Amino acid sequence: MFKSLLTRRNAMLGAAALVAAVTLAQPAAAITPDEIKARGKIIVGIQGDNPPWGFVTSGGKQDGLDADIATLFAKELGVSVEFVPLEVNNRIPALTAGRVDVLFATMAMLPDRAKAVQFSKPYVANAIVLIGPKSAEIKTNADMAKFTVGVAKGAAQDTQVTKNAPPSTTIRRYDGDAASVQALVSGQVETLGGNIFYMDRVEKARPGEFENKLEFQKLYNGACTRLGEKEINAAINTFIDKIKANGELKAVYDKWMKVPVPEFPEKLEGIPFAAN
Repeated sequence: MFKSLLTRRNAMLGAAALVAAVTLAQPAAAITPDEIKARGKIIVGIQGDNPPWGFVTSGGKQDGLDADIATLFAKELGVSVEFVPLEVNNRIPALTAGRVDVLFATMAMLPDRAKAVQFSKPYVANAIVLIGPKSAEIKTNADMAKFTVGVAKGAAQDTQVTKNAPPSTTIRRYDGDAASVQALVSGQVETLGGNIFYMDRVEKARPGEFENKLEFQKLYNGACTRLGEKEINAAINTFIDKIKANGELKAVYDKWMKVPVPEFPEKLEGIPFAAN
């Protein structure tokens, strides 16, 4: 009798756990611009420690290129903006779980990511590079085998270093951009996979010692919403077209990138800009 009760209890607990797991696994409900307007604010996922893209100032304010773009989009909707600082690895989970409405979070537009999130049109360009000591002989991908390489785990630079480095290369993966940069400047690794703006941070910490050695990939960044959210995706695309045309994107570029706004592609293979 007692054994039977235990069996029934365990079965009930197992069923409850299964229901909970299914509930947690369900994607967040779709959100529309009208719902965001009714709420009065948009919740934006952004990187918390990756200048010039997204970072928190000493005064506790979220700043950077993505912060400025997100603030302009909030203004376009007529709402306030609430930022949720995220690490590289939890950007997409935060979106799909409904913690944020949209990602303006240095989201490189990659085909694998496009299976999990809906990208907008691109609004910024980037490149993935290898940073190393000026004194080091690194002229080809094969040369990476001689060095320990640090990367931000799960980021585009992780993908590119893993793809291009010889199999014998030692690759160390860190939780986020700040940790990987710190690994280089503190001597934990000899080289670093990063983007074109890492060098500014490296130079401030160890002036005159490092340089960009190899370029692996040119990338474009887009805003991300959940799959199937047609209305918010369309609103973001209209907004991006507007700021490209009226000079507001150029002003943000002048402030943070200090380079001309590039020509953006009309399409990228495997990455639709509009929700189906």
